[in-house]
Amino acid sequence: MNSPVYELRQVRKVYSGPAEQLTVLDGVDFAIARGDSLAVLGASGSGKSTFLHLLGTLDTPSSGSLLFDGKDLAQFSDREKAVLRNSQLGFVFQFHHLLPEFTTLENVAMPGRIAGKSRAEAEDLAAAALDQVGLGHKGRQQVNTLSGGERQRAAIARAVVLSPSVLLADEPTGNLDERTGDRVGDLLFRLNDELGTTMVVVTHNLRLASLFSRQYLLHDGRLQPAASE
Repeated sequence: MNSPVYELRQVRKVYSGPAEQLTVLDGVDFAIARGDSLAVLGASGSGKSTFLHLLGTLDTPSSGSLLFDGKDLAQFSDREKAVLRNSQLGFVFQFHHLLPEFTTLENVAMPGRIAGKSRAEAEDLAAAALDQVGLGHKGRQQVNTLSGGERQRAAIARAVVLSPSVLLADEPTGNLDERTGDRVGDLLFRLNDELGTTMVVVTHNLRLASLFSRQYLLHDGRLQPAASE
């Protein structure tokens, strides 16, 4: 097994409401190896997105330790987390969150610009990423001229443009029809295989989950192997 990129040690996540506390994650111990591909299944409200947000430093555990490359993320400043998200983590969501006032190429180039690269260098990287997802010919088009599947592929290109070590995807096919969703799933699988990117996908889609090397179920705050594993 490769060295873990993530280690979760007794991770709990509790939300406090006006009348009660909601425990979403309850003492999760888990490791994700570098280059692994992992699908997390679960009912709506089971905590799948919370789990992904913790991995992406968009949220913090209530208790326990979450390590990235052996470093406790609790010790990272907000600035260090922002740098980590830009340089090491790629995000894909159910809704693509592309900006309609920019071209497809400009949208994909944005992480590079945020990282301080020149416009030319960022757009060269973006063009290469668009080629990887089969959209090299669409770079100069406004994103509102793309189909739903093309927009999601552009969002994936944006997520991998800086060659992150980890790709985190939250219901990446949830807003697509079955055929287009299958194509996006195949693309994610190919990128994991070709680039060696660690990939964690949370989804309701059993067809998508079956593409990845490990499938887990999040239930009652616990992460356990899915029945198919």
